[in-house]
Amino acid sequence: MAVLLYYPLVNPPDEIVHQSLLYWDGIASVVPADPEIREAALGRQLRDLEQRELYTPLVLDYDLLPGIDPPDHADLALPDQQHATVLLAEMDRLAARPTPPYPTVPPEAILYRTKIGRWFEDELVRRGLAARMPRRPGMFSVSREVQSVTVSVVARELSRRAGRERADGRSFVPYTDNADAYRATLRPANRSAALAWEMELGRLLPVPAPGTPTAVVLAFRERYADERLRLMRAVHRLLGDLRRDYEHPADVFAQLRRELEQAVADHQSALRASRTAWVHRSVTVSVALAAAAGGALLLPDLGWLLGTVGGYALNVATREIRPAQIKRDAHDFSYLHRVRSALA
Repeated sequence: MAVLLYYPLVNPPDEIVHQSLLYWDGIASVVPADPEIREAALGRQLRDLEQRELYTPLVLDYDLLPGIDPPDHADLALPDQQHATVLLAEMDRLAARPTPPYPTVPPEAILYRTKIGRWFEDELVRRGLAARMPRRPGMFSVSREVQSVTVSVVARELSRRAGRERADGRSFVPYTDNADAYRATLRPANRSAALAWEMELGRLLPVPAPGTPTAVVLAFRERYADERLRLMRAVHRLLGDLRRDYEHPADVFAQLRRELEQAVADHQSALRASRTAWVHRSVTVSVALAAAAGGALLLPDLGWLLGTVGGYALNVATREIRPAQIKRDAHDFSYLHRVRSALA
C-alpha cells in the first residue's frame, strides 16, 4: 500500500491525516533536515504517528539523491540536475511575470533552508522572490505561491526517489489540499502538451466528521483492516488500468466494476457498524496519460460518466497539463483534497 506524501506544508489538516490512516499505509511530508528545526516544525500528532510507524518524514538529502558528491557542508548541497532544472525553470517563470510574487513584510509564507538547500535560497534571493530573515536563521520569507510551487516540485522528486530507495518497498503518492501546489506536480514527460484523467473519488472514501479523535480513526483502521484495504486495492487497480489502457476507459471499468462494487459494499457495512459519524470530502485524482493520448483521441475538458458504484457516479474528465523542462519516468497518481465541498 502506498503512503500519502502531503505537501506543501509539514503538518497536514486532521481530515487528511484521518484519510491517510483509513485508506493508505500512513502519511509523509517534507521536513527540514536540521533536527532542531524539524522537532519544532512537527506537530504532536505527527510525532505520535511516527512512533507508530504511520508517519514518515522525508528530507531532501543525499540518501534520496544518489550519485551526487556532497560538499563539505550539507546546507550548501545541490540537488540532482533534474530537480534543479525544474525548480529554476519554475522560478524564472514566476520572476518574469508583470507582477512577480515578491515576499512581503510580515512574511506571507516561510521556507526552511534545510528543507530545500541553501543553493536554492540563493537563487530565490537573486530573483527577488525570497528575503532572508536575520532574526530567524535558517528561514526566509516568500510568497505563498513560491512556497507551494517549490515544495510541490520537491515532493514530486522525493516521491519518485524515496520509493525506489526504501528497503520497506513503500511508494509515496503526492497529495495536497492546495490547488496551485497540485497543478505544480503534474508534468508530462516531454515538451509537448499532454492530457490527464481526472476522477472524483470522494464519495467512495468517506472520513470521520470534524472533531473525531485520531484514536477513534486508529481503532477503525485496525478493526476493519480487511474492508478498507480491499477498497483501496480496487480503487488503485482502476486508476492503474485507466492509465495503461486510456483508449478504452469503459472496458476498464466494466472489467473491474464487480470487484469495486463488492469492496464498496463491504466498506459501507463497516462504516455503519462503527457508530461513527462520517462525511464525504471531495477528492480529485489525476492520472497522467501517455503523450500519444494528446492527439485526436481525447479532447481537453471532455467529461463523461464512467459508471456507478454503490449509488455514486464516477465522473471522468480529461484536461491539458503543461510540459516540464525534463523527461520524467511515468509517475503515479496525484490527489487533491477539496475540503470546502464537504457533504454530510
